[in-house]
Amino acid sequence: MPLQTVEPQRLYRQIAEQLRSLIVAGEFAAGSRLPAERDLAKQLGVSRPSVREALIALEVEGWVEVRTGSGVYVLDRSGAGRNTGAKVPAGEWGPLELIRARRVVEGEIAALAAQHGKRRDADAMARAIDGMRADADRGVMPLDGDRAFHTAIVQACGNVVLTETVQGFWDARRGPLFERLGGYFETVPSWRSAIAEHEAIHAAIRARDADAARAAMHEHLDKSHSRFSASWRRAKKSDS
Repeated sequence: MPLQTVEPQRLYRQIAEQLRSLIVAGEFAAGSRLPAERDLAKQLGVSRPSVREALIALEVEGWVEVRTGSGVYVLDRSGAGRNTGAKVPAGEWGPLELIRARRVVEGEIAALAAQHGKRRDADAMARAIDGMRADADRGVMPLDGDRAFHTAIVQACGNVVLTETVQGFWDARRGPLFERLGGYFETVPSWRSAIAEHEAIHAAIRARDADAARAAMHEHLDKSHSRFSASWRRAKKSDS
């Protein structure tokens, strides 16, 4: 047999594969509830965010169903022609891991923007926040304004590598894992909180306070991580 290309596996995919194998082996029967995230994390020796990413991947692929306020249940895949869900691309980044990476990179980007940005950059950030607020007022998730805001910050640095890096973060945000997770935890109230956090970042950059800009970006992404890591009991009802 010829050797096959070896690809590094993301941690959440390794966790998902273990759980999938246990489901196939009958350790978790169809209709049964999986152990709580806390218990799975302890048994696997990993973080709860990594377990959450794995559960979302299994849901996207049709192995489990998240029932908000109740838990995560194994789906019956024995019926012929049953929809088994979509395949998560092998290169898909875990949403919570992505937010942590953004914290590291975009914190320094905000500091640089405060040091080197021009008035036109601060004006672009303000327009993006206005657009976010208008969308939230209409009950629309303000993703376009959010992307425009973070893009305006990185463009203030004048570094094409950083700009393309942040654009890569945003392209990843449109993947099936992030979209499914957002379907549970992104709401108009949560976006209003995010808008207030953006305003704090903007104020620090406009004041040319690099330390405050870095801290405000860190706080924003820490809170974003917390919103997506909240108890399933706090998740909104989802039709997905």
